[in-house]
Amino acid sequence: MKPSSSASTPAPAYTLHDFDFVLPPELIAQHPAAERSASRLLDGREAGAPPVDRVFRELPGLLRAGDLLVFNDTRVIKARLLGEKPTGGAAEALVERILPGEDVHEVWAHLRASKSPKAGSVVRFADAFDAEVLGRAGPEGALFHLRFPAPVLDLLARHGHVPLPPYITHDDNAEDEARYQTVFAAHPGAVAAPTAALHFDDAVLAALTAQGVGRAAVTLHVGAGTFQPVRVENIAEHRMHSEWFEVSEATVAAIEATRAAGGRVLAVGTTTLRALESAARAGGGALRPYRGDTDIFITPGFDFRVVDLLLTNFHLPKSTLMMLVSAFAGHAHIQALYRHAVESRYRFFSYGDAMLLQLAR
Repeated sequence: MKPSSSASTPAPAYTLHDFDFVLPPELIAQHPAAERSASRLLDGREAGAPPVDRVFRELPGLLRAGDLLVFNDTRVIKARLLGEKPTGGAAEALVERILPGEDVHEVWAHLRASKSPKAGSVVRFADAFDAEVLGRAGPEGALFHLRFPAPVLDLLARHGHVPLPPYITHDDNAEDEARYQTVFAAHPGAVAAPTAALHFDDAVLAALTAQGVGRAAVTLHVGAGTFQPVRVENIAEHRMHSEWFEVSEATVAAIEATRAAGGRVLAVGTTTLRALESAARAGGGALRPYRGDTDIFITPGFDFRVVDLLLTNFHLPKSTLMMLVSAFAGHAHIQALYRHAVESRYRFFSYGDAMLLQLAR
């Protein structure tokens, strides 16, 4: 059974405008902090209480022995390719999904060009290899189905670029290659980083272990759809993008053991939360191992089954992630936290600061 967005019905009182806020452009972080754990951390766990301004490396002291952190261990691939069509026109691809099979060498990709290439044509990338256009793919044919001449990951590693978000204005460089990746990234396939996890370094992880906080992992390959704007005022009409994820038996067992011992589950990032809650939806409300696609759309009124605490970065106005955090911690509380973050000059989005939330009961 596929975890479905239909399981979450948005509260009719909320429209797209309710998830808007004014963000000064200079607060959009263009580069990471000098040190991962030197980012700021807004402690917003207590609704109705003033938020507390902290530094990220203080996180271990905010947790208890027996709590469990669940990370998304996806690895960002160098998914952006620059090239040209046989006519000489520029083309740019963003690989959204690598299709399974060792000898397949095929992808679904976003492809931008002055004129869309047709099936049977080729696009030359990085002046190094030709990709054959097999046709359209994905929901409503929004993607292109391409065949590469060699293993996809090998070609991307040699010729691709770091797929920086659209609001980061510089070309990717060595800093991005190192810092737009978590220190525990393991399974390649994401085209956007699980950004809340970018703040963790070896020192913080060691402090968490010393505190008696456990660790587990899910894998969710973040797609470019995470930046897709919501274009309808009635948010129930928004069509959510789909992403592949896996929740393993080991992670389910770790969460069950944590619950049995009275500990709390902290999802590191909205992608981890989406994976865990999707697996629970697929299990009829009980968390079970699962692998497959999810298009779950979490909005106010959602019934959370797995996650008690959420560590997250600050999100774009009117985005599905603003709706998710509002569902988790309460709409009025999130609005108050974002006002404080803007007034206190927190850094926003992928390379920005973090926030710690607890589930509104």
